[in-house]
Formats: sequence, structure tokens, C-alpha cells
Amino acid sequence: MKYFNLFSNILITKGAMRILISDLQRNISELYPTELHDLIEELKTASVEGALEHYDQESRLVVQEYLDLLLEKEFGFLTQNDWDKNFPPLSQDYQEVSVISDIFVELHDLSVFDTLQHSIENLEIKHLVIFCPKTLMPEEFVEIDRIFSDSTLETIEIFSQFHNTVDLDFIQALDKSTSRIYSLVFYSCPETPFNVADDFRFTISFTDQPLKVSSCGKISLDYFNTNLPKVLESVNHNSCLHKKIGIDIGGNIKNCPAMPQTFGNIKDTTLEEALQHKDFKRYWNLTKDHIEVCKDCEFRYICTDCRAFTEQTHFDENRLDVSKPLKCGYNPYTAEWEEWSTNPLKQKAILYYGIPEHQ
Repeated sequence: MKYFNLFSNILITKGAMRILISDLQRNISELYPTELHDLIEELKTASVEGALEHYDQESRLVVQEYLDLLLEKEFGFLTQNDWDKNFPPLSQDYQEVSVISDIFVELHDLSVFDTLQHSIENLEIKHLVIFCPKTLMPEEFVEIDRIFSDSTLETIEIFSQFHNTVDLDFIQALDKSTSRIYSLVFYSCPETPFNVADDFRFTISFTDQPLKVSSCGKISLDYFNTNLPKVLESVNHNSCLHKKIGIDIGGNIKNCPAMPQTFGNIKDTTLEEALQHKDFKRYWNLTKDHIEVCKDCEFRYICTDCRAFTEQTHFDENRLDVSKPLKCGYNPYTAEWEEWSTNPLKQKAILYYGIPEHQ
């Protein structure tokens, strides 16, 4: 008899209406009907021949088509015997050795890094995200990269307001004079000033949107990421706040600069001291499986959560906000997307946060 074996790098996430099959080796995800999930579950214990016996002649043709699809997509393979014990599932444990993996800084001026640099090294922070509400000059981009030239920091992502000196010559010079900057996003840009080449070491994006820290938290297909480390982090922890720390424009230490609770100020509190606060890690292990609506969504492990802006409809026994992210327009019970900002059920929360229409 033949048995179907699912490859260990395939993750199947069941939603209310559909399933998402994620290939964690190829970094792709595809949507399928829930009946395919039922077949895969049956094939975990039954042979192909045994599973087909449960269906009438017409249904067998459909089942065979699904099986052919699974093999064609290389989601699994056939064996002549039940060898399931020889193909152990992929471990879903998530390992991150850094005390903090990411720091988000709302930048007032570069002197903030004089205060933060020691803690960034001590905590072995790998990724720095900078949001600058003003214009950064070309030499400041270079200086930011230079500050961390001998650092444990691996990557720097910068969001900066666009200005006319951002041209192709500047980008080419920056490409040669920096090593850790991996992403540049220029906002409030009326139009793309030049064609972005693919051969730069970092990625470059331009948007006409007047971004703010409060612009974060949008849920969109464009932002979904089928990436093994991120998926495993989502399975085990909160996909936005786990091992993250933020500094707002006033120097306040937070889980995220857009969240209200502070854990000290960098003027008199180190990042290490802020981490010892009893509430700092309270959202770190809140997964999508415990958030209302999200727990029934097929996208929950490739989606980034947001606790800064929620619908504020549900709180658990520990007073954790387990409400759906406010800026999500997807309904897993209908499998339809809509514009979140015009949903009448979200207007109370939108007014509470004072979110402008364009955000």
C-alpha cells in the first residue's frame, strides 16, 4: 500500500474558511479549501488506498486530483510502506540567543546613540530600525553606519523624510561608504526621483505617504512573510513585540514607540534596567492563537501582530489586550478583505487613537 508523507518543511494553518500551506524552504504560501486539510489529516494515519475507500466514485476523482496537486507542488511524497516514524516533523521551537533582537528608535538627533550604544552591545541587539520625523542629511546616514562599524549590530533600517539631495549620486555614494544599512525608506516623496537599480547592497523605497510612528500596525498581504525564523517566532511568541524594545522621540523606553506604557527614560534608565520591569515582557508570549479573530485566520503565522492599535474589544484574565489589530481589514469568516478605516465597527477605536484618515 502507498502512504502520503508531508515534507517536514510544510506548515498547514487552518482558518475558518480556508487553509494556508506554507513552504518554509521556498518561502512561499498558498491558499486552498479546508477540505484539503481534512484529506491531509486522514492521510496521516491511513494509506492512500484506505482513504479512497471512504469516498464514492465521483468523490474519489476529486481526492485523487488533490493528491496529485500535493505531489506536483512537492508538498509531500509517496512511500510503499508506512514510514512515518522515519520522517519526524520539523521542530517548531524558536531559538534567539540575543536578550533583545530588535530596537526601534524614533530619532531626534544622533546623540541618542551615545546613550544607547553600550546597551545595544551588551544586549547583543542585531537589528536597528530608525524612524526620523525630520530630514536626515547625507552625512548623517554615513555617521549612523559608522557609529556601529565595530558593533554586534547586523542591520540598520532607516525611515527618513525625502529631500531633494536624495538622488542617484547620493545613493551610489552611500552604497560604497556604508556596510550595515540594508533598507532605506524615504517618505513624503511626491514622485520616485530615479529608477531604483537592483544592484545596490541595500533596498530603497519611496512613498508619498507622510509617515509617522503611528502609521505602523497595518495588516496587508503586501507585508506577509513566509520566512522560517519569523514563522516559528509567530508560532511561539508575539510576532511584533517579542524581544523588541522601542525608544520614542522623547527618549521614553517602551515595548513599541507607538504604545503608551513607558519603562523609564534613557536619560536616567538603561535598557537593561527597563527590561527588569515586571510588565515589560507581558506581551512577549501572546501569540495569534490567543487573539480574537486572528486565532481563526489562516494567515496568522505569516502576519505581524500589533498591540499598539487594536479594536479594544477583548481583554483576557490577565488584562492583556487580545483584541484584533485595528488596522486589519480581513475577515477570516468570509475570506474577504475590506478597507479597515471605513468599517463602522472600528470607528470608536479610530477616534480613541486619533488616527488621521490617511493612516
